[in-house]
Amino acid sequence: MLAAVERTSAESLHRRFFVAKRHFSEAEHAFFMNPDFKEHVALVAIATEHDRPIIIGGGRYVVFEPGRAELAFAVVDEWQGHGVGTLLMRHLAKIARDAGLEELVAEVLPENAAMLRVFGKFGFKPASRRDPQTVHLVLQLT
Repeated sequence: MLAAVERTSAESLHRRFFVAKRHFSEAEHAFFMNPDFKEHVALVAIATEHDRPIIIGGGRYVVFEPGRAELAFAVVDEWQGHGVGTLLMRHLAKIARDAGLEELVAEVLPENAAMLRVFGKFGFKPASRRDPQTVHLVLQLT
């Protein structure tokens, strides 16, 4: 994961974390590396480079109240625009439905057109904003 972060531009990291984040605290590292696959589901996309596997993207959802989870993605710059986010979204939505979740939500920066397109493909709809600096999207799973 840390190698993937190193390969990701400051702009892409800003779109994911809303700050250009390159370093993680021990607590953040533990959070990202230890999903329980019930309340916190995380997937990575892997490609082969120089005969070894590398992480090229990741997506996760975290349940924040019964039946509802927040979703987020990051894709290494050179792999953006190749369907990695769409693939991760497809799998996470299926896992969420199979787990009985009713709704996925996402906060996206307005300038993140690529991620807005991915969410739009899956039927996410704009909802009332908690923060005027982000676009709040909702997908009903039921």
